Amino acid sequence: MPSALLWLALDGVGHPLDAVGPDSIWDQPLPTLRPLIDAGQALDTTLGVPGLPQSGTGQACWLTGQDAVRVMGEHFGPHPGPTLQRLLRESALPVRLAQAGARVALANHYPPPYFEAQARRPRMGCFPFSFLAAGSPLNPPGVPPVPATLGLSYAEPWLPVRPLDEISRLGESLAASARTHDLLAADLWFSDPLGHLGSLPTRPAVAAAARAYLARVDALLAGALQAGARVLLTSDHGNAENLTVKAHTLARVPFAALGLSLPDAANVVEAGRALADWFGLPPQTAKSEIAPTEL
Repeated sequence: MPSALLWLALDGVGHPLDAVGPDSIWDQPLPTLRPLIDAGQALDTTLGVPGLPQSGTGQACWLTGQDAVRVMGEHFGPHPGPTLQRLLRESALPVRLAQAGARVALANHYPPPYFEAQARRPRMGCFPFSFLAAGSPLNPPGVPPVPATLGLSYAEPWLPVRPLDEISRLGESLAASARTHDLLAADLWFSDPLGHLGSLPTRPAVAAAARAYLARVDALLAGALQAGARVLLTSDHGNAENLTVKAHTLARVPFAALGLSLPDAANVVEAGRALADWFGLPPQTAKSEIAPTEL
């Protein structure tokens, strides 16, 4: 089984080919991230279903290689409800890898208020849910913690609280940690709430923060690649690439990697299936349950 894959999973960042407006987050120097994206693929997230793609079904497609939109009967999110949770328990890549004896971990840092909120009302995203289902704890020991904002302040005006070179060094640390895992992932979700602050005209502070966040993704990636990491970069749906609207978009999303070859894929389901194939996992029967809407 191939190992030592670092998966950087963007949330709500459409492909630059589908970016809109002069304030696009892609309209800036990104010396490491942009060449990687441009060398990769732009994938459909709609899967032929009306409505705007959502994080719950979009991330479930990536994680399982199953058409989670068909399973739900609609685009659904942001958090997985009972039907998607069942799909993730059965088919999520971390679960299947752990069952095969692989080492998996999620590098996100979850502060105490996160666990307090989950205790009051469980609303866990697909990535933490899947890694917990795989038996891997949140805040795993020995894994460098990745902060949600990548060193920006959490509240407006989202000023830097950690320098860029520190984020680059974090990327180097992730690369070192990835060498002791088969799959190490980082759920880079802060771009999505920034995208939901889009407006016409775009507020300068929002545009600056969204660009700054993507620049920090660039620094994280640069550090990881400099340290020799094998990296996969994906996104679940469009949003922050168009800051003239506050809703998700129909934009295609990136599917890019360095250190592994990517098969041609048309959409996020095919790409998710390709990830399982790359690890040598056996094909799964397609799920086709049409579930009622979950509130």
